[in-house]
Amino acid sequence: MSEKSNAGFAIGGIRTSPQRSLSSVRACRWRFTFYLCIFCYGIRFLWSSPWFWDIRQCWHSYPYQPLTSGLYYYYIMELAFYWSLMFSQFIDIKRKDFLIMFMHHLATIGLITFSYINNMVRVGTLVMCLHDVSDFLLEAAKLANYAKYQRLCDTLFVIFSAVFVVTRLGIYPFWILNTTFFESWEMIGPYPSWWLFNGLLLILQVLHVIWSYLIVRIAFKALIRGKVSKDDRSDVESSSEEEEATTNSKSPCGSSSSNGANRVNGHMGSSYWAEE
Repeated sequence: MSEKSNAGFAIGGIRTSPQRSLSSVRACRWRFTFYLCIFCYGIRFLWSSPWFWDIRQCWHSYPYQPLTSGLYYYYIMELAFYWSLMFSQFIDIKRKDFLIMFMHHLATIGLITFSYINNMVRVGTLVMCLHDVSDFLLEAAKLANYAKYQRLCDTLFVIFSAVFVVTRLGIYPFWILNTTFFESWEMIGPYPSWWLFNGLLLILQVLHVIWSYLIVRIAFKALIRGKVSKDDRSDVESSSEEEEATTNSKSPCGSSSSNGANRVNGHMGSSYWAEE
């Protein structure tokens, strides 16, 4: 049977059922739509917010800062989405990166909930928007991979990699963590919940470093070899047993990277964890 006739049934060298492939595409389309829409909403909302231009405004008059309707809806939409990712992880096919994805979901939900309760919503909106900026690019790359547009997939993934590294290893620590650790200390001083809030932010930063390393490896191989799908990313809706069977039969094991429903936010491939 030709490769073309196998479209949607063999992803990254691992054969999947038509129902599973269709389910993967639908989930990917839903995540792409949400990430793109919520990012556009976040940028539109933050553009008119003073703390977007002067981050020290996050701490002015804290904790007596008004909760506007736009800010409230932004938080509710993000929190509802991440709760859906948390629940879907348990009913979806279990992957090798289940634990780190679970940690990410817990840290994200904890941060959103905790910052809302403590009225740290201004800096919370910046964290959410900063994370959303790269997520829809990854989902777009995965959709291109499902559609067999390899060059478009490679291009989008390289763009995603660059945006991810810049936002998660550059802007996040030097803009977000700087204000939550040092500027907030200077303006409002530390208090018990301050330590928990920054601890959760540090957990996210550790995950950012791990994912950035894995993503850069994939992007580098894509640039050198000219094809991402033959590398170690994993968005295949397959079980560990299927992956092991594929390895044992010596068939090529390359797949696309995972995010969103199995996420944060997971940007690493399960086969990468097997290697590591």
